[in-house]
Amino acid sequence: PEALIRAVISVESDYDPRAVSRAGARGLMQMMPFTWKGMGVTDPFDPRENIFGGTRFLRALANRFRGDLVLTIAAYHAGAGAVTKYGMSIPPYTTTQSYMRMMLSRYRRERVRAKEG
Repeated sequence: PEALIRAVISVESDYDPRAVSRAGARGLMQMMPFTWKGMGVTDPFDPRENIFGGTRFLRALANRFRGDLVLTIAAYHAGAGAVTKYGMSIPPYTTTQSYMRMMLSRYRRERVRAKEG
């Protein structure tokens, strides 16, 4: 959903297409190099490419976790392997727990805004 993409961009990069994390994630949707390359992105700083690649990655995660939005978001942050390792649940990492609260809150706001808009 568009509201999910907007929430990811807001939380990940605050809409800064040149954002780079300490871990090396890049662009609006803060994709790691192995992820953006795997999603066919050649320039992670190109907003269009980054959004399309990030969206493809979210779709792949949603497919893997059978449409479970919470697990999809957790896997976007912590990795699909971590979600699987912790019994198909949100990994107990402090940063992931905080990320989940921010993302779910932002997603709800974006959904409301989309309905009003």
